Amino acid sequence: MSTTHVVDDTVALTGRSLRHILRSPDTIVTTAVTPIALMLLFTYVFGGAIQDGPTSAYVDYLLPGILLITVASGVAYTAYRLFLDLQGGIVERLQSMPIARPSVLWAHVLTSLAANLTSVVLVIGVALLMGFRSGASVAAWLSILGVVLLFTLTLTWIAVLAGLSAQTVDGASGFSYPLIFLPFISSAFVPTSSMPGPVAWFAEHQPVTAVVDTIRALLAGQPVGSAIWVALAWLVGVLVLAYVLAVRAYRRKIT
Repeated sequence: MSTTHVVDDTVALTGRSLRHILRSPDTIVTTAVTPIALMLLFTYVFGGAIQDGPTSAYVDYLLPGILLITVASGVAYTAYRLFLDLQGGIVERLQSMPIARPSVLWAHVLTSLAANLTSVVLVIGVALLMGFRSGASVAAWLSILGVVLLFTLTLTWIAVLAGLSAQTVDGASGFSYPLIFLPFISSAFVPTSSMPGPVAWFAEHQPVTAVVDTIRALLAGQPVGSAIWVALAWLVGVLVLAYVLAVRAYRRKIT
């Protein structure tokens, strides 16, 4: 199987998935609605109690965690779409054609990256309207993009594994709830030092805190320190594990 064959098939199947999203853009809008609502709620309702000073300062603090919640919400659709393709016999039909097997999964992955990046841009746009400002350089913004893409890719492969393993539609999309909840026990909304001992320990040592702290430092134009290496170690480690398990599950499904 040539690399060109795999790339061509992946591009064709990704185009198919993207067309489905374009026909129902409410998928992207729905993905962005919950994070935007949380951002509005925490900024204008809870923001004054959480942090003294103008609301714009808390938006700056809050945005990194909201971006991760946006991605965690969006990847549920990847598991959902893959599950429907499996249940509807689409994957079996594709396998009966001269199509590279890896392209089926990679099409869903690339579609997830495109859709979630669009949702992230929408959330950042609303944050700008709320007063968010950043002194980040072009290099810092590119670094932020890289971290967000890696985070999205990691969660997407977890979603692919969920879509392949689920027995029901609810099971395919329900896996994302713990992922959405995880930022709430991190430094996304308040400093971990304000939390009770055991909760603070968990918050400080779970992957979301390292990712949030990295993005927050980059947005503020500050040194990221060791947070970026911890974040990369977590993301790459989980990505490799999810990818290996997803590929194995896919092979069992099609054989």
